[in-house]
Amino acid sequence: PHAAADMLMMTRVGVERVSRFAFELARGRQGAPVDGIRRVTCVDKSNVLRSFVFFRKIFTEVGEQYPDIEKDYLYVDAAAQALVLDPGRFDVLVMENLMGDILSDLGGGTVGGLGMCPSGNYGDHIAYFEPVHGSAPTIAGKGLANPIAQILAGAMMLEKIGEAAVAQRIH
Repeated sequence: PHAAADMLMMTRVGVERVSRFAFELARGRQGAPVDGIRRVTCVDKSNVLRSFVFFRKIFTEVGEQYPDIEKDYLYVDAAAQALVLDPGRFDVLVMENLMGDILSDLGGGTVGGLGMCPSGNYGDHIAYFEPVHGSAPTIAGKGLANPIAQILAGAMMLEKIGEAAVAQRIH
């Protein structure tokens, strides 16, 4: 083959849903570590791709319903740099899945590796929790796995089901 192309599909319903979730999440948090401001950062590449112009526009529309939450915008390359140089400025980040996959691994590297990072996968009615790195089958049975990410994923689950005090004790 001499060329290949992919299509990035975003729907209004999907972008509204993830944006609303991000703002609701920020409402329940204490704000960014560096300044305590509840902030949602929209991470995109709207200077290059029309689908991200669409994402940013819908994020902004949803954000108007949350005047108590600061709206922030970064292109993905600038966000990657800021995650390394100034991670304390972030509270909640919202972005398309591929960018999230990349930046979550980068973020894991800044705190000691993916073995330190819990993950929550939230649907409208259910959620499940796991380490960011997944089940790590290549090290199964070798006594090498770091349990911290799994323990913290359990704390995230407890927060989700309303057991914040127990989750805090785990943290």
